[in-house]
Formats: sequence, structure tokens, C-alpha cells
Amino acid sequence: MKETLWTKPFVLLILSNLFLFLSLEMLLPTLPMFAANKGGTDAQIGMIIGLFTFSAVLLRPFVGMASDKFGKKLLLLVGVAICLIGTASYYAAVTITMMLMLRIVHGVGFGISTTLYGTVASDIIPASRRGEGMGFFGTGNAVAISLGPFLGIWLMEEFGFNTLFVVGACILLLAIVFTSFVKGDSRAERAKIKAATAANTSLMLRFVEPKALMPSLLGLLVGLSLGGVISFITLFGKESGVQNIGFFFLVLALSEFLIRFVSGRIFDTKGRFWVLFPAAVMCIVGCVMLYMTKSTGMLLLSAVFYGAGFGAIFPGLQAWVIDRVEPQRRGVATATFYNAFDIGIGSGAMLLGLVATWSNYATMYLVSSVFFIIYLVVYFIYERKLKLQLGEAAAK
Repeated sequence: MKETLWTKPFVLLILSNLFLFLSLEMLLPTLPMFAANKGGTDAQIGMIIGLFTFSAVLLRPFVGMASDKFGKKLLLLVGVAICLIGTASYYAAVTITMMLMLRIVHGVGFGISTTLYGTVASDIIPASRRGEGMGFFGTGNAVAISLGPFLGIWLMEEFGFNTLFVVGACILLLAIVFTSFVKGDSRAERAKIKAATAANTSLMLRFVEPKALMPSLLGLLVGLSLGGVISFITLFGKESGVQNIGFFFLVLALSEFLIRFVSGRIFDTKGRFWVLFPAAVMCIVGCVMLYMTKSTGMLLLSAVFYGAGFGAIFPGLQAWVIDRVEPQRRGVATATFYNAFDIGIGSGAMLLGLVATWSNYATMYLVSSVFFIIYLVVYFIYERKLKLQLGEAAAK
């Protein structure tokens, strides 16, 4: 008999995670315009985007230790509250310097929240349905990617920036309300975890989980490709003359959402290989199709393949990270994974931007498929080596 997945805390956590990413996605296409209106240069706008990720990456390694002391739920609420304060405070930002400071604050809240959402979800989801559960949990991200930019641009154009920031803050307030109804870990549970981690005196073990390094490396390679695909699709549309480029995001998110109804169950029943390997192939197909795109139809078909591939890979890697570590190491492991992924996105946008400068955006998308080819080679070697080790152990 299957263990129950769709519990009240799980549904509330999915909705809360959805609202966090919805508020973020609303600002992605609009905040650069807000900065430009304040007189920001291209370099300053780039810093506004980069500081957010940079502060989140620097903060995440400390989240695991802090959650052991204060509790996952409390720290998660603090993280979302910081995001709310950062979002609402853009309302009062009158200079670029103020915006840069607020982006650091916002990034700190985002780093805390994204680390703990995944960790708390992994605690709630039954171990036998972890792949399926993490897949459904991530649907909030997929919905936010499609709705957030459209909602943000609409609010900006119809009502102005102040209304945009107020609505974003209200959405985060809802996230706090939903999270408050999720049961937190008790003092006894935290004491047990603290005792279990007391032996880990190594500085590295407090900030990095070695068992999460392989899935994190694969996540880094996925991020390198995704950073270029997402960042330059609008400019690619202008270069290639393809119309309705905005529908790429909608189809991408829809494909990412639908694949999770299948990929999670395959992960749990057949094993990670049958998700992580074919999904990477689908992403390669999507990149090659983008390279060949000359029409809206081809553009949307590439979004189907890339969205399905990414929608299967990301929760699959998350579930693999959780499966490899003890419960008391889930916070550090999740932080390790997200940092690798975010570094990949930022680095990929810069590297592939240089490729586009030297050639064109179409060629850039062909090059982005190389990261998935490297992913396949690394993953295949890993699984092959693991199989040989298990065979040798069984022979003994």
C-alpha cells in the first residue's frame, strides 16, 4: 500500500513555494526597467541582477547550521519575511545604491528560503515516493516561470512600479501564512540532529556535503545551459525574426509541469538513471532545435523538449541529493546543490553571452547543448563505476 503523499502540510508547502517564486519571477523582467528609470547604467543593472544570486550563494552554507539551532520552520519563515521586506522596500528605493543594498537583502532571504523549502519538503514526503513528491513540489517553480513575468509586466504597465512591489509583498505574505500552518521540528528533534552532527568538526563538512557533490556537479552543468537559454531567448527572437517569443516561456513551463506527473514515478520505481539520462537527451534535442529555429512552431517545439528535459532532471537531482544523505545533513546537502545550480546559471549566462558576441544567438544555443553532452559523459562514467564497485562487492 502506497504511503500518503498529498497531506495538508505538503499542499501548503507547495503553495507557499509557488508564491515565493511568483514574487521573484514578477521582478525578473521589471526590476531592470525600474533601475533604468532611476538612471542606472547597463553595468549597474547587471550588478543588481548579479548581487542577488551572489548573496544567496554566500549565505546558503550557513543555513544548515542555523536551522539546527533555531528550527527549519522558524528559519524558513524568517527567510520569506526577509524576501517580503526586500520586495516591499523597492517601493522606497530612490537611488541605485539603495537598490543594490536591497538586492543583497533580498538575496539573503531567497538563499534561506530556497534551501529550507526543499529540506522541509523532503522531511514531509514519504521516502518511498520521494522522486514523485519532489517532482510535484517543484511544480510551483514551473507555474511561477510562466505566470510571473506576464503578471509583473502587466502590473508595471497598467498600474506602475509601486503597485508591482505592493502586490509582490502581498504574495509573500500569503507564503508566510501558508508556511505557518506547516508543523515544525521540535526541540527534541533539533537536539538529536545537533548531537548527530557534533562529530563533524571539519569546517568543510559544516558548509559542504560531500555526498551531494556528484548530483551538484550535474546540477552545475544543467545550470550552465539554462542560464543561456533563459537569458537570451528574447534577443534570439529579434535576431532570428521569430514572432511570439514570449510563448516560449509559457510552453516551457507547461512542458516542465506535465512531465512531473510521469518522471517522479519512474524515478521511484525504475531508478534515477531512467530519468536523469533520457531527460538530458531531451534537453540536447531542445538546444539543437533552437539552433535550427526559423519559425514560431519550431521555437515552441524546442520549448516542449527542453521544458520536459529540465522538468524531469531538476527534481530528480534534488531527490537524489536527499536520498544520499542522512536526515540531519539535508540542509547542508540542499544548500550545496542549489549553490552549484545557481553558480551554473550565472556563469552560463556570462559564458554563453560571450559565445553569442563572437558568433550569434543561434550558435550559442548549439554550444549550450555541449554542457548536457558533458553531463551525459560524467553521469554515465559515474554509474558505470558504481556498477563495477557493486559487482566487486557482491563477488566478495
